Amino acid sequence: HKQCFQAEMFGYLLSLSFTEQYEVVGSSDPVFAVAGEDVILPCSVKPNISVVDMRVEWFRLDLKDSVVHVYEDHVDKNTDQSQSYRGRTKLNHQELQRGDASLKLASVQFSDEGRYKCFIQSKSWFDDATVDVKVEAVVGHPPVITVDGFGHSGGLHLQCQSEGWYPEPDLEWLNSEGVSLSSETTETHRNADRFSVKHTVTIHHSDKIHCRVKLRHHMLEALIITTSNMFHSWRTSVILISVSVVLSVIAAILIAVFTRKNRGKMLVFLIFYIFYVNTSV
Repeated sequence: HKQCFQAEMFGYLLSLSFTEQYEVVGSSDPVFAVAGEDVILPCSVKPNISVVDMRVEWFRLDLKDSVVHVYEDHVDKNTDQSQSYRGRTKLNHQELQRGDASLKLASVQFSDEGRYKCFIQSKSWFDDATVDVKVEAVVGHPPVITVDGFGHSGGLHLQCQSEGWYPEPDLEWLNSEGVSLSSETTETHRNADRFSVKHTVTIHHSDKIHCRVKLRHHMLEALIITTSNMFHSWRTSVILISVSVVLSVIAAILIAVFTRKNRGKMLVFLIFYIFYVNTSV
């Protein structure tokens, strides 16, 4: 009888173990996420049995001791969760009843890119699946170069601006030989989770000037060709302005001298004019 009982128990446990067998499925293709937005990391079991009573753990394979999310005993247990994921992960507990343990990751960062493992364990079985996450940047508008006048030294002020990026991109000026030019002023603004950048540079001779905006492997560029005519126009304007200033000063001096010498005559004329106006009225 004892042997029969042991055989029956073994058969029962074997059948129970077999009925609890399942396969954890992730994604064979990389999951592409956009920086700053939310993404769903897929993970489910086949057949679609409930995983409410099981342990669900998400962690990173490419980072040491990187706990992303833990669910056990019907609640989320994230006391050991990595600091970078605090407040950004969520399991849909209703979907757990359908065997769906997909993880929602909010406000994606570039540091979130990597390999994730979804591990699901019951009392008698366990399995896992991996999900590769690729984080893409938000590419903004092509840069626009504008001429912002001339400096006192005759240099041409150029301004380059681009908007709609996330996260903040890098902007650089390059001459025709690919040499980086130092920006004189830089401005960065954030509006509705998008960044706009504006840099200025001063050019003193004709050249091909590139304004390049880069973010990871994305790059947009604008080009302006400064010609000698631009600088010639500036010199002509400076000469004309200088001449007009000198003439204005001379005219002012002459008027002052004339007024001083003929103050009496001008006073008589003014009195006569006032008398004439009054009598006419």
